[in-house]
Amino acid sequence: MRYPQGGGLTAERQQFRGELRLKPAERFAQGVASSVIARDLRVSVRSVQRWRQMWDEGGPRALRSQGPASLPRLSGKQFAQLEAELAKGPAAHGWEDQRWTLSRVKTVIGRRFHLTYTIQGVRKLLVRNGWSCQVPARRAMERDDEAVAGWVKEVWPCAEDSRRPVGPGWSSRTRPDSP
Repeated sequence: MRYPQGGGLTAERQQFRGELRLKPAERFAQGVASSVIARDLRVSVRSVQRWRQMWDEGGPRALRSQGPASLPRLSGKQFAQLEAELAKGPAAHGWEDQRWTLSRVKTVIGRRFHLTYTIQGVRKLLVRNGWSCQVPARRAMERDDEAVAGWVKEVWPCAEDSRRPVGPGWSSRTRPDSP
């Protein structure tokens, strides 16, 4: 299933976070404590300490965002091709059952694009592009929905009526008339 928002940060949010990293630069020069800067900017002290270290090593330019930690190895066009391959189903790729697992998706990526991903890399790739884990409905291929509906209408009500009648009871394990 795909998330409607596509996952990740919006462009406005990315810009806001980039500007936030630049704000403490002049305060570092003034010698303001990290805890004060963190409180004012509403970020963690550890983030401010990391920014201060970067500022010490490279000045204000070092505080600029470097972009995402890792760029996806599959381009948007390639991922669209992967989605088309996944839509064909596992049977089209040689597996007998209809379950997509991370290792199977990894195999399809290797065959189709000649790229090697780890299992966690495949998971991150799918999540980054808005996919989520799904638990398959475990139904028999021979399932007859009409027979199930008939059983629910005819047999199940009889099974429900055969319960022990509910009446006043006693919550104690001992007999009520014991001394």
